[in-house]
Amino acid sequence: MKSPFSILWCWLKRIVVSITVLWFVAVIAFSFLPVPFSMVMIERQMGALMSINLSYVFRSSWVDQNQISPYMTLAVIAAEDQKFPKHWGFDFDAIETAIEHNKKYQKRIRGASTITQQTAKNLFLWEGRSWVRKGLEAGMTAGLEILWSKKRILTVYLNIAEFGNGIFGVEEAAQHYFRKPAGRLTASEAALLAAVLPNPHRYQVNEPSAYVLRRQQWILRQMQLMGGENYLKQNKLI
Repeated sequence: MKSPFSILWCWLKRIVVSITVLWFVAVIAFSFLPVPFSMVMIERQMGALMSINLSYVFRSSWVDQNQISPYMTLAVIAAEDQKFPKHWGFDFDAIETAIEHNKKYQKRIRGASTITQQTAKNLFLWEGRSWVRKGLEAGMTAGLEILWSKKRILTVYLNIAEFGNGIFGVEEAAQHYFRKPAGRLTASEAALLAAVLPNPHRYQVNEPSAYVLRRQQWILRQMQLMGGENYLKQNKLI
């Protein structure tokens, strides 16, 4: 007769294997199918329901990469992860810099997540800074880099990124803030959207603070220094 510990261990292994298989199937499916929702969207909606905020409904509209302005693609790379075309999911120089910064300035925590890490977290995981979540994020990041192209990672990222209260994805953001499709965003508009990505609840597109406007201008300069649309063509991102 098996001990209770052996039975528990057996069930834990089954659960882990089942979750891994489901994740693998989802990654393969989303390598070519539109992503209907992300875990962050679900988490936000559940949080609103639990706080009896019946007015909150997350909005998201999927668009393919060729329906997104190249300026938007360039802006998020300039703002969030300039080594994106070259790394395999992790920017170790940025991680080291963030660790040193956070040791000195504990009240102003700096992150070092790449676009791939943010995609893995937003799509499959919950928010928080626990070691369990970070460990899962690392494994899923490596998986996305192996199974998806860089272009696909960017497409999914831009479709599930949060740009404001209940506003997910670049198409929804473009329609809400600028009354136009994502494919017609200008460089300035794209840079403004990218400027709020670190904290879309604190920073607002429709009422940008002085900091957001400074960040927008910095992103525009970085986009020019990177080479503009030629940068995307050279790295096969469009």
